[in-house]
Amino acid sequence: MAVHQRPHHSPRPDLRPATAPDRPRSAEGYVLAALRLSTGFVFLWAFLDKTFGLGYATGSGRGWLDGGSPTAGFLGGVAVGPMESAFHAWAGAAWADWLFLLGLLGIGVALVAGVALRLAALAGTVLMALMWVAEWPPARHLSDGTASMSANPFVDYHLVYAVVLIALAVFPSGATLGLGTLWARLPVVRDVPWLR
Repeated sequence: MAVHQRPHHSPRPDLRPATAPDRPRSAEGYVLAALRLSTGFVFLWAFLDKTFGLGYATGSGRGWLDGGSPTAGFLGGVAVGPMESAFHAWAGAAWADWLFLLGLLGIGVALVAGVALRLAALAGTVLMALMWVAEWPPARHLSDGTASMSANPFVDYHLVYAVVLIALAVFPSGATLGLGTLWARLPVVRDVPWLR
């Protein structure tokens, strides 16, 4: 008489991809962290320079706190594209200055801290898309007929930054050298995945 024994089953391994808090610190994690931190510093530096007039892109004494407008020069100088007149109307408007600077600050802080990366990617992609439209790389000539000096009719650094922001949000880049692990454990973040 044959005795049928029940086969021994070991616990099934969890085959789901690791989430931000579970992902080990690896070479990939450090590369993503370096990309996140350096991109965050780009946004933070733009905020600081435009706010305080540190003498780089924004001249000393011409910062926002000195009465300058962070949008007047760029948007007022738009010379091509389908939104040229809209950008001229927005140039120097208080609401545009506030939104622009708060966007730079929020995106920069989120990236450097490694938190709210999905929101930062969304806001940053919208900002980069608007700046791409303002420069309108597909145009060979500006509105006045002069050469646009566009180097590539499709991809410029604004689109590259947008792709980087999306990649940083898709991959768990906040867990290494950031506060992403602690952020992901907050009850409100667990309940609202878009806050990750």
